[in-house]
Amino acid sequence: MSDRLDWSDLSERRMSDPRTERTYEATRIAFELGREVRQLREGHGWSQSQLALAAGMTQSAVARFEAGGTVPTLPVLLRLAGALEHRLDVRFMPSSGVVHNDFRHASGHGESNR
Repeated sequence: MSDRLDWSDLSERRMSDPRTERTYEATRIAFELGREVRQLREGHGWSQSQLALAAGMTQSAVARFEAGGTVPTLPVLLRLAGALEHRLDVRFMPSSGVVHNDFRHASGHGESNR
């Protein structure tokens, strides 16, 4: 008899960990922001290099952002929004019942503003 977990057990165990949930949420947001920036860039008929130039970034930074490979800072989002002739709108929305009391873990920063 083996005490090894199968994939579904391991997945369920990991997804029940609040740290995994926060990481997943940050990854989801980065992916969705990247997808939206790519759609706006393509709507302008621009290459990644053209957007990078307009936003004061490198092409590789735009590529990583569009792929969801980086969680952007507000200054980066503001530069991208300005280059794409859009206004950045950041809002707090009701959560799906999950309460995150410690922002430091969700953001990756060591301090929070209280």
